[in-house]
Amino acid sequence: MDQHTDATEHAPAPTTREIFMGFLGLGLTSFGGALPLARRTIVDQHRWLNAAEFTDLLGLCQFLPGGNVINLSVALGMKFRGWRGALAGILGLIAGPSLVVIALGVLYEHTQNDPHIKHLFAGLAAAAAGLLVAMAVKILMPLRHDPRAATIAALGFVAIALLRFPLLPTMLVLTPLSIFIASRVERTKAASASARHKGVSK
Repeated sequence: MDQHTDATEHAPAPTTREIFMGFLGLGLTSFGGALPLARRTIVDQHRWLNAAEFTDLLGLCQFLPGGNVINLSVALGMKFRGWRGALAGILGLIAGPSLVVIALGVLYEHTQNDPHIKHLFAGLAAAAAGLLVAMAVKILMPLRHDPRAATIAALGFVAIALLRFPLLPTMLVLTPLSIFIASRVERTKAASASARHKGVSK
């Protein structure tokens, strides 16, 4: 397990420049997609969020339209530095990769029929799939002590991966259900805390 996976202590709130540089580095190093490395950057490296907070924020970003990591950069920047942080996050994320993709697109146009290039892209696809699986396992780790949340995650997996239900209807069903369950849990905890407080007062 990574050193800071379950850390509850956060680093100081990042500046706008730190948000930009953090997402710039993420964009430039996240071959095969930024999502597999986003957790490592945000949770393990910079400690802007802990594992549970990252999972919660990613869940919100997946529910919203648009790319998950783009939504994540905006949401995290907004959380710490308002609209300036949101702008810094998204610009940092897309600036470097945009330039690299343009350069590689020009190069690929002239080498796409080379068998070595085809083998290279096949290898990159396999590596990207491995990174995605590794990230999914890390995201599931905070849920191992919460059977209710793990059940919702399992239902989502079965509905989308096995039963091939569309993402939007699945989210429209599971999201209210998970909110209802979470609110019930919070009310139960609040009631228990109140009862303990009254018992101590007596």
